[in-house]
Amino acid sequence: MTDAHPHAPRQPSVTPRTLPIEEALRMPRIAIESIEPALEQGRFAAKAIVGQPVSVSAKIFTDGHEKLGTALLWHFEGEEGGHRVRLSERGNDNWQAQFTPFRVGRYGFVIAAWWDHYETFRYELTKKYDTGMPVGLELQEGRILLESTLQRAQGEARAALDEQLQLLRQAHDESEQLAILLGNEMAAAMGRLDEHAHLVRSAEFAIEVERPLAGFASWYELFPRSETDDPKRHGTFNDVCKRLPMIRDMGFDVLYFPPIHPIGRSFRKGPNNQLDAGPDDPGSPYAIGSEEGGHEAIHPQLGSREDFRRLVAAAAEHGLEIALDFAIQCSQDHPWLKQHPGWFSWRPDGSIRYAENPPKKYQDIVNLDFYTADAMPDLWLALRDVVAGWVAEGVKVFRVDNPHTKPLPFWEWLIADIRRQNPEVMFLAEAFTRPAMMARLGKLGFSQSYTYFTWRNLKDELEAYFTELNQPPLRDCYRPNFFVNTPDINPTFLHTSGRPGFLIRAALATMGSGLWGMYSGFELCESAALPGKEEYLDSEKYQIRPRDYAAPGNIIAEITQLNRIRRENPALHSHLGFKAYNAWNDNILYFGKRTPGLDNFILVAVNLDPHHAQEAHFELPLWEFGLPDEASLHGEDLMTGHRWTWHGKTQWMRLEPWHSPFGIWRIEPVT
Repeated sequence: MTDAHPHAPRQPSVTPRTLPIEEALRMPRIAIESIEPALEQGRFAAKAIVGQPVSVSAKIFTDGHEKLGTALLWHFEGEEGGHRVRLSERGNDNWQAQFTPFRVGRYGFVIAAWWDHYETFRYELTKKYDTGMPVGLELQEGRILLESTLQRAQGEARAALDEQLQLLRQAHDESEQLAILLGNEMAAAMGRLDEHAHLVRSAEFAIEVERPLAGFASWYELFPRSETDDPKRHGTFNDVCKRLPMIRDMGFDVLYFPPIHPIGRSFRKGPNNQLDAGPDDPGSPYAIGSEEGGHEAIHPQLGSREDFRRLVAAAAEHGLEIALDFAIQCSQDHPWLKQHPGWFSWRPDGSIRYAENPPKKYQDIVNLDFYTADAMPDLWLALRDVVAGWVAEGVKVFRVDNPHTKPLPFWEWLIADIRRQNPEVMFLAEAFTRPAMMARLGKLGFSQSYTYFTWRNLKDELEAYFTELNQPPLRDCYRPNFFVNTPDINPTFLHTSGRPGFLIRAALATMGSGLWGMYSGFELCESAALPGKEEYLDSEKYQIRPRDYAAPGNIIAEITQLNRIRRENPALHSHLGFKAYNAWNDNILYFGKRTPGLDNFILVAVNLDPHHAQEAHFELPLWEFGLPDEASLHGEDLMTGHRWTWHGKTQWMRLEPWHSPFGIWRIEPVT
């Protein structure tokens, strides 16, 4: 062994902790550990959906052989009183209980545990009697325990226990006494009067409960300005209204717009991100702000505020919610540059620092600086007021552009502040970044997030990612929204895969998560890309692009059916419940989604090869129903309605991309 470098800093020694006896005497004898759901020991709230059970679990144990009483105590934030339910022991010190939140908002829960003297007495009495040991002394101890408990009882609880004690005194023999002492009536009477010896409570943990749309929704993205039949005519909100029936009929719940605000003129980008825009080029909607206004304003060519309100109302009549983009960036013409220059970063030569993500440059966009003296707190409050203003217009869903490049404390404050007054408001994080940051945004309050699904194409990648999303901590803090494409991302897989590739990705997204989204043009299998890049040629971010939504080769019918299948099967209402099963072909992803009670069980098989048919033997998960390998299951193809019966565990499939590259089957035991 060599000595440390003579100039290396010395490590501080760790002084052993001295535990005073007074402190040891006050320490709990019961341990409550591994509480779930919990994020960073309760620092953040775990996520839940209103009306859906929340499962709470913990390891609870004590020294010796005492039986424990346990309780889950839960309450709605600000609610007087609360609710209580006993936990059930699941073996090996594991305990579990459920509660169902009844309204949107924040809940708190605590786990309590104590020595249950009477249950300990019943357990020991039963064990001794069953093994033939004499129990006369135990019966005497039982009467003493009841009588001492009666002395501190009052009211109805005292009357109930007194009645049981009288019956015990009148019992003629040992068997009658045993029947009374071990009966449910006696257990109920003593349970109401338990002294909760060595009572210990956990810290309080928070649950953020959101409406169902936060966990189950289909998103459709479009540029309102492209809802036109002429690239020289700017589309309007009124034009969008005409498309609402088609979007509804495809089965979408959320209609999402990129920024609808005035667009700056300075450094405006032309087609395909050219630096020089022509006089009629519309520019990027992400260059927010002009003399007509900023984030609170509407681009005048889209229509008036009244037009927008009519669109929100019309969308609601079609079962659609409007989602707006909240992009915290400004064009160089944004009114804030003149009104609040201290909110921005300036270079030594007096020029403003525009946005960059090398090698990408965004000369038409400048970023805000959240921590200048002028910005704190005025900028924070102004951005909060922008969101609150759109909420007042009926917008309850926001897609947030690049939240990972803005301060984390800002998001924690803003989301909590908005949801305190409007708990139904939801935020989707467009954060294609590092896993820890994506998870942190979920912990801070983002309802949903974009994901790595966009770049997961191989079987092992997809299985590993879907499984990871089903496990803590992501299970409790991160709701994945599987977007198949975006205006910024034209996935490489789709460039050469043709129509089968679009069907493959649609099936994976719709079946893999309760949340999925697509950007318009996907249903038309648009894939033309800038050479060597995952970007669209003639990107709609920089020009108006009318579309013929009835063009040959579209997959509108398939998307409609996929969304219908999702709605009709509760197992598909979440990314949770995923389990990969055996299919002996690396080009076929085969998995199941099921409800906790197995009353809805879906099998999904996807050929990941868009160019060739793939075959495989695969296993029916008979064991999930407690069935032997030779048992049978009813099957139904949810795309075609065809029904049949499978016999035995091992089966065979063939998936042809030119016919259908996937199978979606609902299964149930043969009765």
